[in-house]
Amino acid sequence: MKYLLTLLIATSSNMMLNAQIIDPPTTATSMADLKFEEETFDFGKIKWNVPVTHIFKFTNTGSEPLIISNVKAGCGCTTPDWTKQPIPPGKTGYVSATFNAAASGQFGKAVTVTSNTSSGNTNVLTIKGTVDMNISSVPQAPEVKPSEIKSKP
Repeated sequence: MKYLLTLLIATSSNMMLNAQIIDPPTTATSMADLKFEEETFDFGKIKWNVPVTHIFKFTNTGSEPLIISNVKAGCGCTTPDWTKQPIPPGKTGYVSATFNAAASGQFGKAVTVTSNTSSGNTNVLTIKGTVDMNISSVPQAPEVKPSEIKSKP
């Protein structure tokens, strides 16, 4: 009987010593996040057959470098460009959308940004306006090249 009692105590002790320790739940993983200055831009009336570009600026508001893996326009009449290198926390980047105004009338085009953000990995930007075939000239804003956009210090 003492033998069985000793064996039972030894087995129970061994099981308790080898019990799996469960870690407490962890908080959300730190990630990149981005905040656009604007997500929709209205060109107003634009001249037919003259491409127009808008640059959407954003800031990485997360705690990890932001990586934009893809930017896709909703159709072939819009061409995107974007910051290709990782954007450190607190720094800025851009996504530009160039619309080829080949058809007359109102337009609204979506540009989908895919990145490593904590808020769902995609952001949808929109450009819109009206292509007017009767406009002879449109006052143009000064051209800003993406390389001229400065990051915040």
